[in-house]
Amino acid sequence: MRFVVLTMQDALLALTKYWTDRGCMVVQPFNTEVGAGTLNPATILRVLGPEPWRVAYVEPSVRPDDSRYGENPNRLQTHTQFQVVLKPDPGNPQELFLDSLEALGIDIDAHDVRFVEDNWANPATGSWGLGWEVWLDGLEITQFTYFQQAGGMTLDPVSVEITYGIERIMMALQGVSHFKDIAYAPGISYGEAFGQAEYEMSRYYLDDADVESQKRLFEEYANEARRMIDDRLPVPAHIQVLRCSHTFNVLDARGAVSTTERAKAFGRMRTLAREVSRLWAERREELEHPLGLAELPPAAPEPTEFPAVTGTRQLTFEIGTEEMPPSEVTKTAAAVQAALEEKLAATRLEHGRITTYATPRRVVAFVASVHAGEPDAERVVRGPKKAAAYDADGNLTKAAAGFARGQKVDESELHVLDVDGVEYVAVTKPDPGRGAAEVLSGVLSEIVAGLRSDKNMRWNDAKLSFTRPIRWLVALLGDQIVPVSVSTLAAGRVTRVHRTAAQPKVEIAAAEGYLDLLRIHGIEADPARRRATVVEAAADLSAKVQGTVDVEGEAALVDQIVNLIEEPTPILGGFAAEYLDLPSEILTTVMRKHQRYLPVRDHDGKLLPHFVAVANGSVDEDLVRAGNEAVLRARYEDAAFFWRADLETPLEQMKGELEKLAFEERLGSMGDRAGRIGRIASKLAATVDLGGADLETLQRAAELAKFDLGSQMVVELTSLAGTMAREYAKRAGETEAVAQALYDMELPRSAGDPVPSTTPGALLALADRFDLLAGLFGIGAKPTGSSDPFALRRAAAGVVAILREHPELRAITLPVGLRAAADEIGAQGIDVPAESLDEVAEFTVRRYEQQLIDRGDDHLQVASVLPLATAPAAADETLKSLQELVGDSNFAGLVAVLQRVRRIVPDGTDAEYDPAKLTEPAEVALHEAVQKIGQAPTGLSDFVTATSVLVDPVNRFFDDILVMAKEPDLRAARLGLLATISKLAAPVLDWQALGTSLSPAAE
Repeated sequence: MRFVVLTMQDALLALTKYWTDRGCMVVQPFNTEVGAGTLNPATILRVLGPEPWRVAYVEPSVRPDDSRYGENPNRLQTHTQFQVVLKPDPGNPQELFLDSLEALGIDIDAHDVRFVEDNWANPATGSWGLGWEVWLDGLEITQFTYFQQAGGMTLDPVSVEITYGIERIMMALQGVSHFKDIAYAPGISYGEAFGQAEYEMSRYYLDDADVESQKRLFEEYANEARRMIDDRLPVPAHIQVLRCSHTFNVLDARGAVSTTERAKAFGRMRTLAREVSRLWAERREELEHPLGLAELPPAAPEPTEFPAVTGTRQLTFEIGTEEMPPSEVTKTAAAVQAALEEKLAATRLEHGRITTYATPRRVVAFVASVHAGEPDAERVVRGPKKAAAYDADGNLTKAAAGFARGQKVDESELHVLDVDGVEYVAVTKPDPGRGAAEVLSGVLSEIVAGLRSDKNMRWNDAKLSFTRPIRWLVALLGDQIVPVSVSTLAAGRVTRVHRTAAQPKVEIAAAEGYLDLLRIHGIEADPARRRATVVEAAADLSAKVQGTVDVEGEAALVDQIVNLIEEPTPILGGFAAEYLDLPSEILTTVMRKHQRYLPVRDHDGKLLPHFVAVANGSVDEDLVRAGNEAVLRARYEDAAFFWRADLETPLEQMKGELEKLAFEERLGSMGDRAGRIGRIASKLAATVDLGGADLETLQRAAELAKFDLGSQMVVELTSLAGTMAREYAKRAGETEAVAQALYDMELPRSAGDPVPSTTPGALLALADRFDLLAGLFGIGAKPTGSSDPFALRRAAAGVVAILREHPELRAITLPVGLRAAADEIGAQGIDVPAESLDEVAEFTVRRYEQQLIDRGDDHLQVASVLPLATAPAAADETLKSLQELVGDSNFAGLVAVLQRVRRIVPDGTDAEYDPAKLTEPAEVALHEAVQKIGQAPTGLSDFVTATSVLVDPVNRFFDDILVMAKEPDLRAARLGLLATISKLAAPVLDWQALGTSLSPAAE
């Protein structure tokens, strides 16, 4: 097929024709500014309700904050989207989309077209969906979304939204590096047609829009929207909400929106948008849904017949999906394996090893040596109790006779069954084994119906919910199809290979040949083999430029790449060496986060101007290389633009930008938070008597805390927070110590990361996390289940890691740090209840416990030091001492007597007694031993040395003395003596938590 490069207007016409030929209606761009085609009522309102709707339209999308005066090659304040809505989901939207690319002149066989996870949300309208960004040789060209909610309303049926980024597509197709150079029409460039408007509107949005006028307009539009809602006119109300949104965006671009104003405006627009959505749905219902009701596919028939097999055969079970998120690929394979093992174990069907593999588009399970069927068995059915089954004369009662009839057996077949000493009448009945296909049919359908992920979605199947749509099933036992029916899906023997293949659907002859068949068609189901291919090719390709890929250091990225592809095609690419002048962290962050490229380094670890991209399947490698290089070049141009702009901006000015960044409505702006962090750090410094140069460093770093969040670079690449603070601080003339402290305060970023290397940095990092934990727990925003939007678990784990690695900060216990944070938050008028601080402390201690368990420490020993974990370094020292004492019989003896003391002393017993009441030799000897110890040390090793004198007296005391004497005064004295011993031991360890693991008998 010959592909012709189109002008932009040709492309818009081609897409319009393509989608109208497939039943879409064409509507016109909306007549007021929208930030995306989604907000045109042809999408945001029409996806509501049960009516079918297929529409396609061009939408100029206006985003004032993307204004760049026409200078940035990739950013425009007005860009062109082509919007498609398919309601309901037609069942093959990805295939329809790929065909549309060919209509644009894109050779999808030669290019690397990928569906990469993207979860879309618009909180301002209460809308969200799951889907992908579509990559063309690494360039995002389309947003592809299964709409799940709009206006806060769950959508039924689900709509598919496809949003093409036309300028990006045209730049890639025409091979130009600036939007101005796009051939818009014959003889007319994009810049010639729209360059003036781009410059002038950028001027307006960034420099000239009158702030007070825009604020007045916002109020007028919001009030008019409210009036239209009250008059039950959803369309004009929606128009006014759109105008509100655009006016807000203009104010935001002018830097005129404070955190409080932002929160209020968003809340107001969200309320209006949701009311518009509900009103629209009500009005359509009142109009009796003029477009009719959408029809979904019918349910697949339930299986009634099952094939018979002989001997033992392999089961191959494939669950075919649209591209799963990389994080779900491995988890789903494990979940399917666990479910298969559990459900087959509940049957009598014998089988061999169970194995699962997964790619982005399929999860495959193999069960070896499946027997032809279950063996026959007997089952016992329990009836009424024997006492109720026979009368005084030994005759069957009506209850027993009714039980026999219900079981369709003769009364003579009843027998007595003993269950835990209670006798019942029962019947033993034959339980014929089922054939393998029948057993597997039920098991496999349950597995598919029960699939779940961290984020689930719906599609055109009302009964299923999973991370992405499930589109086909294969179930083969040997050469026989296992009838599996799940909602609208029925299993067969047809699998799907690459969508670009000449035959995208392939029939499987028998279960045993499945993996080889996939490999013939260019798909590797085994992730270990895909990984090996990526690793080996990365090494070979990087060696060609005298470089290497740090596979260990990039392990997480390699894992992600493996789960993004079905057939790895690694390609070596390069970029201009001049970009190496940028900090390497910027370059590698762009490669990893945005592009999933593996950086290439020399043997000293220095970055080289090369990368390894991994395409999916057979492609034109030169074409794909050029595309990926162009994408990276554009991203590096953006980064260089941000870098230069930031270097020209004073640090204090960047810090001032934090006042415009929202943190949490009740806790104020990011500027408020940065101020609190600085003050908390100063309090913590006083707690540890920090002085000298370290104190000076801390004070200056506290003044600049979080300033880089106001930089253009970190706004674009948030993971570079801290890294850019260090770079910008050094270049602004700050000391190396201050720059390092600003970098350190962001550490650790995740489990296993390094902790701050400097004391000032550690104090800032602790202050940061204490503020986060105290503030958010204080307002009730604590983690629930898998939801942790503010990463509080990570923050708590960070506190623990820092305090463990910086024992010089042991005076900063969890209560001390949290109290310092709560006081600063309280100064803003937000009360943090003491119960919340206790809850945070316990939450953080649990992170400490998990770190030790993950390290492989004995769980009883870990439990014994948890009461000390509010000072993690002290808990670590105690645990180390405890581990050194394990195996010492003298220590085991001490543990045993202390546990015995603790068990016999009632809670609340005062640790005081009258020695004059103690007259028996054994109790006098124990009293003297306690007096000899005096004030026991709290360090475990010293405590053990000091209290070893207690072991024999305590044992003799329990042998000779009746603790619970009848005389109250004597009993109180004996219990008080034991309570004194318990009190001596309490600060050292939770002795009871050790159980009997260290007792002499256990050795």
